[in-house]
This record gives sequence, structure tokens and C-alpha cells, in this order.
Amino acid sequence: MEIQIKKIAAIIGEPIRSLVLWTLLDSRAYTSLELAIVAETSPQNMSMHLAKLLEANLLHVDKQGRHRYYRLASAEVAFAVEAISTLIPDIKRKNITDNNTDVTYCRTCYDHLAGKIGVLITESLVNKNFLQLKANNHYDITAEGELFFNSIDIDIENLRQKKRILAKTCLDWSERKYHLSGALGQALLDKMLHEDLIRKKKNSRAIIITHKGEIALRERFDLKL
Repeated sequence: MEIQIKKIAAIIGEPIRSLVLWTLLDSRAYTSLELAIVAETSPQNMSMHLAKLLEANLLHVDKQGRHRYYRLASAEVAFAVEAISTLIPDIKRKNITDNNTDVTYCRTCYDHLAGKIGVLITESLVNKNFLQLKANNHYDITAEGELFFNSIDIDIENLRQKKRILAKTCLDWSERKYHLSGALGQALLDKMLHEDLIRKKKNSRAIIITHKGEIALRERFDLKL
């Protein structure tokens, strides 16, 4: 176990590879050239780093014709990257958050909602007894919670059939509190995007809350923005 931890830490800790993983937290797939531009390195060097990440099962590659698109291998990889980012010292984290107010206010974390808004929504769901936090860092959905989610057209029974954890905590790197992940976290993000309550900001993980979204957040989660 110790040897494996050392290996994975060495792979993730390399600056270019850590930047690749951080970039891919927006859940989109990127080509090698796009990632090379983001990392300000050569395509040849990026190919070498991507090969190491693939070998470690941290990335997955989809092939379409001559093109290859890279994405995170699983939600667990995203959780690990987000968790590592919470170790940033407070004084350095403050500099990051001060310069990235849109991202820290509301953003995507792989396939679910994060930032201040993601944390507040999760806290509201717990306070309303729709979710109950368990010792294993999972959430149980209460009977009241099932009624609530079904009322906004999120089918909990259908989510239970998926081959992933239904509702799980994810430690938010900017807020240092939990936001909701898992199949339910993804379903909630997808639902809010579909209803145009929120919109993805181009070339960013930042999320824009629409006027319609402000009303829905107030009515559903008692959030006054």
C-alpha cells in the first residue's frame, strides 16, 4: 500500500500532470493539443505526461477518427483532486479565492455543483431533513427527501439503479465544507442546467445563476442571493 501511495502521489504531484487533472475537473474531454496549450508545454511533452496518467488509470481516452479526447477516468479521481486542493494553506487559498470569485461562488466539480452555492444547497437539504449525513461520508435520502426530489422530477428510484454511490460528500476546496456528489449530485446539476436555473460559463468551471434560478433557489432551498 505504501509503495502504491508513493507512486500515485508522484504521478499526481508533477506540475503539468496536476494541471491536467485540475483542468479536467470541468468534466469535459480535451485533446492533447488543447491540454498542451493550457499547460503551456509542447505537444510531445504533453503526450508523455498523458501516457503516465493513462497508465495510472487516472485518465480515460476516447478515440474519434484521428482525434483522441482525454477525460478523468472516474468520479473518484475528481474527488481525490478536489480533496488534495483543500490542503492548500489558508493564506495561499485566500489569494486564489480572491482572484477567482466566480469560480469559488458557484462552479462545477466534475459532474456536480460546488463552491459557496453548492455548499449552501447541500446544507439546506440537510437542514430540511431531506438528507442525513452518515459516518461513512454518505448521505441517506429520507422519505421527505424522496418526496422533494420527486417533486422536482428527479427519480430517486432510478438513480438507485446506477452503478455508483447515490449521495456522497465531497469536501469543497474553497469553502472547506461538504457539497453533494454522487448520482444525486449529478442529477441535481443536470436538472438545474436543463431548467435554465444555471448556465455554464464558457471556458471555465464557473456557473452563472439566472434570474429564474435565483427564484428557484429561494423557493426550493431558502437561499437568498
